[in-house]
Amino acid sequence: MKIAVMGAGAVGCFYGGMLARGGHEVTLIGRPVHVEAITKRGGLRFESAIFDGVIPIGANTNPSAVAGADVVLFCVKSADTEEAGQQIAPHLKNDAVVISLQNGVDNAERLAAVLKQVVLPSVVYVAAGMGGPGHIQHHGRGDLIIGPSPRSDDIAKTFADAAIPTVVSGEVLPRLWDKLIINCAYNALSAIAQLPYGRLFEVEGTKEVMDSAILECIAVASELGIAVSPDIREKTYALVKVMPDQYASTAQDLARGRPTEIDFLNGHIVRKGAEFGIPTPSNLALQVAVKLRELERAGKAPR
Repeated sequence: MKIAVMGAGAVGCFYGGMLARGGHEVTLIGRPVHVEAITKRGGLRFESAIFDGVIPIGANTNPSAVAGADVVLFCVKSADTEEAGQQIAPHLKNDAVVISLQNGVDNAERLAAVLKQVVLPSVVYVAAGMGGPGHIQHHGRGDLIIGPSPRSDDIAKTFADAAIPTVVSGEVLPRLWDKLIINCAYNALSAIAQLPYGRLFEVEGTKEVMDSAILECIAVASELGIAVSPDIREKTYALVKVMPDQYASTAQDLARGRPTEIDFLNGHIVRKGAEFGIPTPSNLALQVAVKLRELERAGKAPR
């Protein structure tokens, strides 16, 4: 299978690397610093308990590199969804399948509005980060849930054969909301403190703040008719046992001085809450705190 990864950061490099290691023709489309490092090294530096070494793989900075791909893994930041979709649109095969591997709950819908190809939502469960240019560090998991389509079963088998456990499910949206709730609980706090999940609970009151944010998320989901997992609170707190050393993607973005996706995480809850008259003060506080840190990092903090 020919596969392109649009927006090859940590998530894209992990799945692209696994598929390339599984024998597929993969092209990572990403920032020049990563493409240059991969080209010079002759592959992606892949550091994991699964495999530790260099995986030969294609790398390009131009969105036109999606040309000819059977499957495109779409991994850009949520704020860039429409623009990046428009960039790849002229180069996609008519029968290409685009899979959104993004944070947030509405990216596949937004992407489908600018593409004529099949767009599948997915739920991504992987802990990974960039250890440097062209260097992926995998910390845990790596399984996927993808939405149904005529080609989804074949894609899932292809991924599973490359050691990526993949399930096809019509329940992608509720599971995306489960993940959104977990992100709303952890991401802002990890980012503000620049601490991994495990250390957040060293401060008294952390669980109470998370609980408040979770309950607001559940209230909004209920108003939207989304059936989140009944044990979502337990699942949220179980994450710290599985990934105690993981920094949230929002924390990684802040550390690198990049815009975060907080407006599509806690900010999504705030917007939807406002639509339905549901108070979301905890999610608003977390959103605002992260945006203030963004200003600080950009040298624009109020003085």
